[in-house]
Amino acid sequence: MYNYKSVLITGGTGSFGKMFTKLILRNYPNVKRLVIFSRDEQKHFQMAQDFPEDKYPQMRFFIGDVRDKGRLMKAFEGIDVVIHAAAMKHVHLAEYNPMECVKTNILGAQNVIDAALHCGVKKVVALSTDKAAAPINLYGATKLASDKLFIAANNIKGSRDIIFSVVRYGNVMGSNGSVIPFFLKKMNEKVLPITHDKMTRFTISLEDGCEMVFFAIHNAMGGEIFVPKIPSYKITDVAKAIAPECKQEIVGIRPGEKLHEEMITVSDSLNTYDLGKYYAILPQFPNFPLEKFIEKFKAKKVDEGFSYNSGNNVDWETVESLRGLIVKHVDPKFSV
Repeated sequence: MYNYKSVLITGGTGSFGKMFTKLILRNYPNVKRLVIFSRDEQKHFQMAQDFPEDKYPQMRFFIGDVRDKGRLMKAFEGIDVVIHAAAMKHVHLAEYNPMECVKTNILGAQNVIDAALHCGVKKVVALSTDKAAAPINLYGATKLASDKLFIAANNIKGSRDIIFSVVRYGNVMGSNGSVIPFFLKKMNEKVLPITHDKMTRFTISLEDGCEMVFFAIHNAMGGEIFVPKIPSYKITDVAKAIAPECKQEIVGIRPGEKLHEEMITVSDSLNTYDLGKYYAILPQFPNFPLEKFIEKFKAKKVDEGFSYNSGNNVDWETVESLRGLIVKHVDPKFSV
């Protein structure tokens, strides 16, 4: 699929981009070009040390911003597959800088779509977030708008041979700005700030998030929002797993935060199918035969009224399992 093809990752110097790059180079060593598109020159410099040109001649580091359509047009020339991971993602920063979030997450998404249509890209997969389902903060609202743009792009492609799809998942374990690295840094202070003692979140590893993107690239028919079946954890259990001796201090939910996250709403259930490992939320009017989709994935319609919420999940991480995951995915030297 990727050998002798050209792949581009927007926001490619982030946690996801670095892991996806590692997996592409490991599994598809004959990839023609792997373009890392990001506006952060320092992160480009650092990532280039990890993937040096003499060892990985297919790597390209392209400084640019998704807000700049002209720059995207240049970057997308000759590209077969685009993974759109660039986003302004910190909830509290988006609340304080709303138009900056809109420019990157919504206008940037449309620029990616326009550049892909113009340059003959074949597959586009956009990364979403659980915060895009029934959003209560600006970040989630902009990502919902981004999802809608990518899904609707399948209706304006005309005769072009291109497919747009979306993957939506929860908190990535150990990613920049996530709770586990934050608690690991705070543990020496003997107090861990807890927003709410009932708060829950979905969790997924970077590898599983990347695997889901591979799945979408290989299998999407156009317009799906793929959602993984993943476990939840309690924030208090994360604190116990990392530093059981630390005091947990309740500091209150920050503006724009939910007590529980949601990836599929009750309203979504009318167009949601169970694919086994994943769910897929389809457009109300898909541009492919529904029967073909059902046959391809052996898909089963979920019950009307179904929702997928981190607070009523059937799969939960425990304190012990969280410790194992921290060692595996975040800090191999971690111990309690």
